[in-house]
Amino acid sequence: MKASFVDLRKKSSQIIKALNRNERITVLYRGKPAAIMQPIDDQGRESTGSAKDHAAFGMWADRDDMKDIAAHVRQLRRGRFDAL
Repeated sequence: MKASFVDLRKKSSQIIKALNRNERITVLYRGKPAAIMQPIDDQGRESTGSAKDHAAFGMWADRDDMKDIAAHVRQLRRGRFDAL
């Protein structure tokens, strides 16, 4: 299926129905292909794993300035002129 940017706005329900039918949609800008929309696989969503498996999880665990989270958040939220 091909759709222009105007179609994305005005015929969005038809585009969603086409995606539910596992169709790929070529988005056109001024008559030329600009992007491709395709449905997300159900298997791809399940295989992401938990947050603990991500490489960035726990990267600040050993920081001393964040031992007291409440104090750290208060420090971040204070106004510019509180220290004066």
